[in-house]
Amino acid sequence: MGLFSGKCVSMARLDGKVAVVTGANTGIGKETVKDFFKRGARIILACRNVDKANEAIEDIKKQCEGCENLGQLDVVRLDLSSLSSVKMCAKAVLESEQEINLLVNNAGVMMCPKGRTEDGFETQLGTNHLGHFLLTMLLLPKICQSTPARIVNVSSVAHKMGYIDFEDLNWVKRRYSALGAYQQSKLANVLFTTELARRLGEADIKGVTVYCLHPGVVATELGRHLDNVYFRDIQWIWRIFIKKFIKTPEQGAQTTIYCSVDEKCADETGLYYSDCKIAEVSRNAKHLKDAERLWNESLELVQLGKDYNPFKQINNLESILT
Repeated sequence: MGLFSGKCVSMARLDGKVAVVTGANTGIGKETVKDFFKRGARIILACRNVDKANEAIEDIKKQCEGCENLGQLDVVRLDLSSLSSVKMCAKAVLESEQEINLLVNNAGVMMCPKGRTEDGFETQLGTNHLGHFLLTMLLLPKICQSTPARIVNVSSVAHKMGYIDFEDLNWVKRRYSALGAYQQSKLANVLFTTELARRLGEADIKGVTVYCLHPGVVATELGRHLDNVYFRDIQWIWRIFIKKFIKTPEQGAQTTIYCSVDEKCADETGLYYSDCKIAEVSRNAKHLKDAERLWNESLELVQLGKDYNPFKQINNLESILT
């Protein structure tokens, strides 16, 4: 059991609400879905492996046998390492749902070997930040029409050691560091949250709040690459120290759930949380010019263009999604 494990105690219901959760078939994503399901929400599990997502649904339903006023569960395929897959996912959700009240950007990869996404991005930046950035941009027009609505970005305390290298975002010039790339991607999550909250305010959008969080060190599949020989030199640190702080997936999901439903943070936006309370971000995460620049460069990288405005109904959205 992990130390310092906050717990969401809110009894808020989500009846009639629609939630989209990425990476929902395992770990804290699955636990988040189970919680929302018990609160009566309709949840879209956005997952790369549809078969595993359907297996997760059956397991969640089995665990919730005997519970009353449960929600609904459905699956849509989403591969965050592919812009075309993100667009297809967004199109499916927009066509099937009248509202989107909750978007939980939970999926991610951690400290994986050097690689490229389908579109040529460094794997961790492409999956952890750019894929979620594009998904959020495409769903935002409907989210803004579904108030009150919340967007929750799962980041990490690892952002505190990260920095954004705008001259080499995709690790083309630098010698690749799996840890450095992960830290950069998690810092991007925090900066994205900050800038999204600022722009929502600037556009005078009421009722849409944004959160990012550190779930804790959680025993999930996210750390599967730690067994790679590449990390042999740090495994002793993991065994002796870090394991003492490991949370179960249920514990690790608590801050995500808190940011998604708790009444106490309903009017907070653009902040970072850990153990169900506001936490301090790194110095690099406070650079507002970096947040703005990352937003603009991300728009270009995901091929939306700098003039894309996600805070209004997009007339040509169909052409964007194809």
